[in-house]
Amino acid sequence: MTKPIIGVFDSGVGGLAVVNAIKKALPGYEVDYREDRPNLPYGNKTPEQLHKLVLPIMQDMAKTCQVIVVACNTVTTTIIGKLRQELSVPLIGIEPMIKPAANLSKSGVIAVCATPTTLASKRYAQLKKLYTNGTKIFEPDCSDWTHMIENNQVDRQIIHERIDGVCRAGADVIVLACTHYHWIEEIVGDIAHGRALVMQPEQPVIEQLKRVLEQLD
Repeated sequence: MTKPIIGVFDSGVGGLAVVNAIKKALPGYEVDYREDRPNLPYGNKTPEQLHKLVLPIMQDMAKTCQVIVVACNTVTTTIIGKLRQELSVPLIGIEPMIKPAANLSKSGVIAVCATPTTLASKRYAQLKKLYTNGTKIFEPDCSDWTHMIENNQVDRQIIHERIDGVCRAGADVIVLACTHYHWIEEIVGDIAHGRALVMQPEQPVIEQLKRVLEQLD
């Protein structure tokens, strides 16, 4: 008997961390993972450019997948609303964890590690307006991180400078708002150890995925 299929899309290797988490949590499903590595990076593209690249891939995925996880903060924060209107399957997005970070912060200072396009998106602005409640947000320059991770050229010194800087400035929660950065979560955690909690959304996404799948059954 063929297993039901969950689709996962990301620009590159970042989404594989989400795939691994889904396979562990939901072994009864097949996972169809698609990426668009030839067009990396996504983090500096316009919403119009992203839509042109992503829609054909997801249209093909929708032919066989029950649900698609958009494992890309950049795509989610810019064009997921439009994609939901154009596709026939449910889409589960991944976006910056502003609300839980602000709620957990005791210092009233958090840091969000994200791509330039995510930080410039209307959705990111909405999340900040809705959930920060006066929380100060640092947005360190992570524009070179995706390239480092994709090319297996992780520079710990660069990461240390950015993370140590926000910790010294008082951030006690750090949000990893790009799935590529999940691959350096341990490095970020080591740098922030004893000073800041590091958050990424794999578990909340799995819980939402379970709810959607239950509704489909």
